[in-house]
Amino acid sequence: MYKKQVRLQKILCLALLAVSALIFIYSLGIMTDLYDALYSTIRSANNLDKSTVTGSRVYYDMQDFNKMFLRCSIGMILLCLTLFVTSTHSRRKYYIGNYCATALVTAGGAAFSVWAHGQIEAFKAQFLQINFEELAAHAAKRKTLYTESTFWFDIHYLLFGLLLAGIVLLVVNVFWKRQLMKEEQQLIATGKEAAA
Repeated sequence: MYKKQVRLQKILCLALLAVSALIFIYSLGIMTDLYDALYSTIRSANNLDKSTVTGSRVYYDMQDFNKMFLRCSIGMILLCLTLFVTSTHSRRKYYIGNYCATALVTAGGAAFSVWAHGQIEAFKAQFLQINFEELAAHAAKRKTLYTESTFWFDIHYLLFGLLLAGIVLLVVNVFWKRQLMKEEQQLIATGKEAAA
């Protein structure tokens, strides 16, 4: 039973690191369509209300969020690396460092998911307030990207859903590990050998 559990926890730690890396890549790409479609609509960065397209200031409004989102995604990668530093991915018995690393990843991932979801949904609502007729006319005139797609906003459901699922499984793994450790201690106490 221990072999299956250790194999699962290794896969889980690698999966969480991979999802965190995908979120980092997402943070680099979330503004791509907005830049291509909206950057040229703002006449002056000093007066965001002077625009050829009503509502296009969402591109500038998202800048601070995007910087923080990038930093948080790097932080999430670093948190996931603590699982490897403490050997949570391969350790048969857990020690205080393993529990701390698991708690940090769980708390950090949950907080990051809630914060990012709230921000992205708010900016998506702001994006949908754009006057798309004006944007289509601007795109045709300037030969820039025209899009009404909310793909870059919506994909966060998948990425953060995977992150939250990984976190839940990480917590379940801790309880499974504790149960196996307890059973092993009982077998040692009774002098029986653990089954392979």
